[in-house]
Amino acid sequence: MWIEILLLSRLAEGPLHGYELRKAVEASTGRMLSNNSLYPTLRRFVDAGAVLRDAEDQQSKPPRHVYSITDVGRELLHDQLTDFPEELALNDTEFLARVGNFSRLDEDERRAVLDTRDRVITAERERLSKLAAAQADPWTRTVLAEVGRRLTEERAWLDTLRSTSSEEDR
Repeated sequence: MWIEILLLSRLAEGPLHGYELRKAVEASTGRMLSNNSLYPTLRRFVDAGAVLRDAEDQQSKPPRHVYSITDVGRELLHDQLTDFPEELALNDTEFLARVGNFSRLDEDERRAVLDTRDRVITAERERLSKLAAAQADPWTRTVLAEVGRRLTEERAWLDTLRSTSSEEDR
């Protein structure tokens, strides 16, 4: 779903052809998209009426396709940003795709995403702590403790995001 969010959010800023869209996603996220994920997703969007595809003539070259978001696509983007089930909430890429688009959500919607992430990382930290305590191998315990430490740090970041979100809406 994160690919869909990233593509629709870039198209919400204006029409782009495939290469420009791929580069815009890379520039805004650091994530590289392959044509094997880009074009099938765009085709699905076109088929669903979320994106329009228009041919743009080029001198001495075949026409290139320019993609633009529709009202259906804007609604789909909003729905995908706010729909953050717990089974996706531990996925960093899914979470960061939503945070990177928080300007498209109101404070309550942002808070719901943050609260979901907070719940799942709290549960994951507790799970890892129990696993670490049961490990005989010190290196395994070290790795599990480090992952738990990182999750604790992220909870502090979530608090910062909540504060920033509240200030932004004032």
